[in-house]
Amino acid sequence: MPEKTRLILFLGDGGNNLHVLAEGLANRIKTNSVNFISASMRPPKVNPITKRIIEEAGINSSKTPMLSLLDIEPFMFDLIITLGNFDQSCRPTLPGMPPHLHWDIPDPADSADEMVVYNELQTARKKMEENLDILFHSGLLHALFVTRRNLELILDNLLDGVMAHTTNRRIFYFNKAAEIITGYKRDDILGKDCHDVFPGRFCGGDCEFCESVNTKEKQSITRKEIVFKRPDQKERNLIMSIMPLTGEQNEEVGALLSFKDNTELNRLKGRLKHHHSLGSLVGKDPKTLDLFDQIREVSSVLVPVLVEGESGTGKELVAKAIHDTGPRADKPFVAINCGALPEGILESELFGHVAGAFSGAIHDRKGRFELAHEGTIFLDEVSELSKAMQVKLLRVLQEQQFERVGGEKTIQVNVRIISATNRNLLKRVERKKFRRDLYYRLCVVPITLPPLRDRRLDIPMLVEHFLEITAQEIIRPVLSPSNDVMDILSSYAWPGNVRELRNAVEYAYVKCRTGLIEIMHLPPEIANHKEKKTVKPGPALKVEKEKMLVALARAEGNRKEAAKLLGIGRATLYRYLDLYDLK
Repeated sequence: MPEKTRLILFLGDGGNNLHVLAEGLANRIKTNSVNFISASMRPPKVNPITKRIIEEAGINSSKTPMLSLLDIEPFMFDLIITLGNFDQSCRPTLPGMPPHLHWDIPDPADSADEMVVYNELQTARKKMEENLDILFHSGLLHALFVTRRNLELILDNLLDGVMAHTTNRRIFYFNKAAEIITGYKRDDILGKDCHDVFPGRFCGGDCEFCESVNTKEKQSITRKEIVFKRPDQKERNLIMSIMPLTGEQNEEVGALLSFKDNTELNRLKGRLKHHHSLGSLVGKDPKTLDLFDQIREVSSVLVPVLVEGESGTGKELVAKAIHDTGPRADKPFVAINCGALPEGILESELFGHVAGAFSGAIHDRKGRFELAHEGTIFLDEVSELSKAMQVKLLRVLQEQQFERVGGEKTIQVNVRIISATNRNLLKRVERKKFRRDLYYRLCVVPITLPPLRDRRLDIPMLVEHFLEITAQEIIRPVLSPSNDVMDILSSYAWPGNVRELRNAVEYAYVKCRTGLIEIMHLPPEIANHKEKKTVKPGPALKVEKEKMLVALARAEGNRKEAAKLLGIGRATLYRYLDLYDLK
């Protein structure tokens, strides 16, 4: 592999063209692996005396272009050598800058006597030749390049891509991982505007170096996920961090971007979610996976299904999953909460009405059964139906036909019925609060949705799921829960089930202003639930007060003996003594 050609910059203040003289002298003894460029801090101006000395040294001055610092990018060089009366405060001191040497060579003062200036420039030339000899033959140049190369090797062996650019977006660093991830070669992009190199803006078009962004609202570090299109047109999902580069005076001088390819990980997550999800349902607990199997079994058979479960467990999501995985997935799914509406309004909602049927009925209106024709109707909280509505619903289930409120025309429909309740419907049948014949019409296939406290293995996956969708809804980065938070969420009883868990996640997004959710960011009743637990014995070990008194009497007050008689440990005995105030 051929050795990389190194670039050395001679940088002067511009007055006497010492930098130009240095470039010319260096080119006389240069090797094939080193090139030289000179530039001035001030607008370039030819000094005729310096030009004469350059020509006397046998150097063709016409081949040395006059450049200023505006014509070059200092980041592109492997070594910068400043000369003469160079103002050190003007030298760029940026992170990632190449090594710097300063040659304290006498710089002729302005003088009307050209001979004085000529002699002083000749002295400067001799000093310059001595320094060049030391640079090339003492091993100093090689040592500087080795040091720089070692730093490059460290960055090149990082697994994450690293790119850096100046405030005017000129790319000056691009490591090997960045080449592999993006498909761009560093030799093709170094020194170029990143907006010109990457179509569609590498940062996504909203970093502080983009014209459309308000630079007053700068952030110290920006993290984002972008879709990046490589030159081969393959799209990759990149996780990117953008942070400012600052100089010695804390001034902003550029930007540093680190990124990694998350494409395969996202694909694996997608496969895992596909395996552990059905429709909008998510979980990996055995009870949840068993639920998924029941949904798949019943979805292809168009029979009525009754979904039972506590409030907030996701009964409507089960109904939607049955519909979406069945043969009517492309047909309407219509839901109605039977317990939320008065009987008169509910009848109109279910079956529709004709104009003039009641006050305010100006136009004919279709009911939910008509809207769900050839699809699925979901009757939530069906246990709350009045006896009269139960009779009307039973007729629709038996005959698949009905009349609108106030109408005489019989309407035929073909709908699948899925109902849900958070009560034990069979017990309501036994108490004569729900018709037995309607129950058996609705409950051809029952599905019981277990509460969240009985499927705790689902909690971490649900938390991750709700964190992602909440971040998308409110357009914020995805938060991460701390280990303590996950412990609390996994041990909480969740009386409100999945709905309460989602509310807790949304609450955390309001309270948390960092990237990590801590206990303080949870709703108080969840964050403090462990503190409410007492040291009282649980029901499984419960010992009645009378038995405690008998045991203590038989042991004549000896607590150790009393504990043995009761078959419990001494520590447990002391907890019971506290519980019953027997100390």
